[in-house]
Amino acid sequence: MIERLTDFPADVLAFVFTGHVSASEYEAVFAPAVADALAKHDKVRLYYEIAPDFNDLAPAAVWDDLRTGLQHIGHWDRVAVVTDMDLITRTMQFSSLLMPGTMKSFPLAEATQARAWIVAAS
Repeated sequence: MIERLTDFPADVLAFVFTGHVSASEYEAVFAPAVADALAKHDKVRLYYEIAPDFNDLAPAAVWDDLRTGLQHIGHWDRVAVVTDMDLITRTMQFSSLLMPGTMKSFPLAEATQARAWIVAAS
């Protein structure tokens, strides 16, 4: 499931991923939020929180996420990934080599710090 968090500035898209995330849910929740934010802001920040019960991202959703990221590559200002899952942290670190914006990972215990970092002025 993808839950959109709304207590962030308009140029910050924030989501919590739990359980299984399907491609249809990705298209219904994530994609429209990105399109709306990019229609209003040249640069957007992303906050991903991966809950402890997260267990699966459908392959089609992975493809959609990759496509969205590359399609708008020049528009990502900062990306915060909050997770205790080592595989996701390593994947994010590799992805940061390809992204022009700043990407940073945080353990779940530092979610408050991650939220402060994603909204802080550059």
